[in-house]
Amino acid sequence: MYAVIVTGGKQYRVMQGETLRVELLPAEVGSSITFDQVLLVGEGDQITIGAPLVSGAGVVATVKKHGRADKIRIVKFRRRKHFRKETGHRQHFTEVEITGINAG
Repeated sequence: MYAVIVTGGKQYRVMQGETLRVELLPAEVGSSITFDQVLLVGEGDQITIGAPLVSGAGVVATVKKHGRADKIRIVKFRRRKHFRKETGHRQHFTEVEITGINAG
């Protein structure tokens, strides 16, 4: 069984037992959270598509850890103008493990 969920403005295709990194969530490590914005639930040939959400569906996950991703470098450069600007960014994330999918 798999599902497509929305969290942090992004869509993720998840299955039970998967571990994925999502945008930072306000939850303690080890706690259980429920994603209730489920766009699609599928198992084999049976696919349920929401309009826009599947009613009664939910995905349960356990928070594994919080962290920051690798640094990315942003460089702005204009040739022949003596202009160069360099900055960096590290995005916060929450790593979750999918423990269950409720089709509703």
